[in-house]
Amino acid sequence: MFPFKNNIVLDRNSNRSLYLQVSDQIIGFIKSGKLIPSTKLPGSRKLSSDLNVHRKTVIAAYEELISQGWIETYPSKGTFVTSTLPIIKPHYFDPNNSKVDFKKESGFSFNRRLNLASDSNNYSDTGLFRINDGSPDYRLAPIEEISRIYRNIIKKTYNKKLLSYGSAYGNPDLRKALVTYLNQTRGLHINKDNILITRGSQMGIYLAGQLLLSSKKRIAVGSTNYMTADNTFREAGGTIERIPVDEEGLNTHALEQLCNLKKIAAVYVTSHHHHPTTVTLSAERRMHLLQLAQKYKFAIIEDDYDYDFHYGNAPILPLASNNYNGNVIYIGGFTKIIAPAIRIGYLIASKDFIDEATRLRKIIDRQGDSLLEQTLARMITSGDVQRHCQKALRIYKARRDLFCSLLEEKLGTYLNFEIPKGGMAVWVRLDKKYSWDTIVTECQKLHLELNPDWRKYDANNLGHNGVRLGFASLNEDEIYEVIKRLEKVFMNPKK
Repeated sequence: MFPFKNNIVLDRNSNRSLYLQVSDQIIGFIKSGKLIPSTKLPGSRKLSSDLNVHRKTVIAAYEELISQGWIETYPSKGTFVTSTLPIIKPHYFDPNNSKVDFKKESGFSFNRRLNLASDSNNYSDTGLFRINDGSPDYRLAPIEEISRIYRNIIKKTYNKKLLSYGSAYGNPDLRKALVTYLNQTRGLHINKDNILITRGSQMGIYLAGQLLLSSKKRIAVGSTNYMTADNTFREAGGTIERIPVDEEGLNTHALEQLCNLKKIAAVYVTSHHHHPTTVTLSAERRMHLLQLAQKYKFAIIEDDYDYDFHYGNAPILPLASNNYNGNVIYIGGFTKIIAPAIRIGYLIASKDFIDEATRLRKIIDRQGDSLLEQTLARMITSGDVQRHCQKALRIYKARRDLFCSLLEEKLGTYLNFEIPKGGMAVWVRLDKKYSWDTIVTECQKLHLELNPDWRKYDANNLGHNGVRLGFASLNEDEIYEVIKRLEKVFMNPKK
């Protein structure tokens, strides 16, 4: 008979009841083929004695197994593993380990997307200081305001409806609040039918890519571009065409030449602060791009990921503010304004496109977080978001100024950069005598982590030797310490 006494291990300090521990392990023996169908099980008295538990514990375990269909009992004969269960080839039996762990490799085939293996957020937990590629400081998030409004919402009985299924378009109050907010701050001319609430701007990019780029349709992007967007468009089946980027942003004259040669379905642009170089698309090129979209009938996917953070003057209105012909799909969100974990974004487009994007959204994410969306709606209408944004803007501007001044003073010999007009990062080009590989490795020795995936910034093999160094998530003391450690790295002859 199967050695139950030696193989059932009970943890009396566990929160899981003893009878469930017994039944769990017997199920594991059956699933692994160690107990085959029709195997007779020991009586409750015998098993309780072997396991040193009360007989009622074993009876309860058997009743649980019977209710689940794993075992069956016959009067005057005993208890058996259910005879109709399939026979499973027994696995190697380790008497010292009765637990069944998930394997490292699956027992089936599936599609592997090696182009997505790179993770720009794959930092280790050992670094005391990290320089990301331009993330907000989550420590500045208005936690008290969020908590207060969230609590007030969930305390109201009539708000329990928010716990049920809601509109796949997003919370109605948030869509209404966004109409006023975006029309006032971005110069848009929209109503709620032009808005789909998403889980961050990345979902908006994904939905737009899926609807526009099937069957190898072409999308034009910058010669340097946001790598995650590139991957998203490839996954949608699109073919990427590269357009030069200079100090005025995406070169629309080169785009026009491309349009004369090939059919372009869409153009992806980060018009306010180009990712990764931070340059702003000039007014002349903005107008030219809109004219080209109308002439060649392509969509413009405008990713306005950090519109609110422009330091020298008022932000330049997005392309979507002049979307008279319905060519612009405008994407934004609140992860940069509030915190990365606040996964609320929006996709703005013509009603027919929004309707179709919503149908697609339903099959990957039925709806968003209604309670959080309701909270954000209240924060917008009360002005909490706007006040927090102004506060963060002042802080990030001071951090930008300090970071750039120290970069120039301490490391100007080794790299060059332009002070960004906005955003949360500096585009830094290393003297080509040096390698970022060596810099990253030497930084790790000083517990300073740069983005290990720095090559993503040169997907087109331009050899610019540039990376984004984020300053917004570092306070002033941290900026001094980071530059101090970077200076030590550059003073080291191993470069």
